[in-house]
Amino acid sequence: MAEAAVSASPQKSSKTLLWIALILMVGAAGAAGTYFLVGRGNASAVQAAPPPAPALFHQLDPSFVVNFEAEQLVRFLQVTIEVMTRDPATLEFVKRHEPVIRNDLLMLLSNQEYQVLATQAGKDDLRSRALEAVRAIAAREGGDPAKLEAIYFTSFVMQ
Repeated sequence: MAEAAVSASPQKSSKTLLWIALILMVGAAGAAGTYFLVGRGNASAVQAAPPPAPALFHQLDPSFVVNFEAEQLVRFLQVTIEVMTRDPATLEFVKRHEPVIRNDLLMLLSNQEYQVLATQAGKDDLRSRALEAVRAIAAREGGDPAKLEAIYFTSFVMQ
C-alpha cells in the first residue's frame, strides 16, 4: 500500500503543474491580446495628438491699485495681472480691448472684502471671477472666450 501512495503522488503533482501552466498560458494570452487591442490603440492616439501651442502672456500694465474699506479702515490692494492664451489672435484681441478689460477688472477688484482676500481661497475665487469677466468681454466683443485660458496674479499686495 505504501507503494501505491508513492506512485499516485507524482501523477497528482504533474496534473497540478499542468493545470498551473495552462492557467498561466491563458492569462498571458489574455494580457497580450489586451495590450495589442487596447494598448496600441491608446499609444497611437497619444502619438497623433499634436503638442499644445506655447503659452502667450499679456501683462495688463500698469498694476491695478484699488482701495476698499475693512473694519473702518481704508485698505489698499495692488495687483499685477497677466492674461494667458495660446492663440496669437486672442492675444491681439486682449491688447485691443485692454481699456474695457481694465475697467471691468477694476470694478471687480474694488468690490472685494479684505477678510476674504486675506485667504488663499479668496484669492483663488477672485482669479476665477477675473477670468470669467475677461471671457465675458471676449464673448460680447466678438472674441473667443474659450481661448482665454487663465488669469495670473503676478503680484498681489494688500495693506
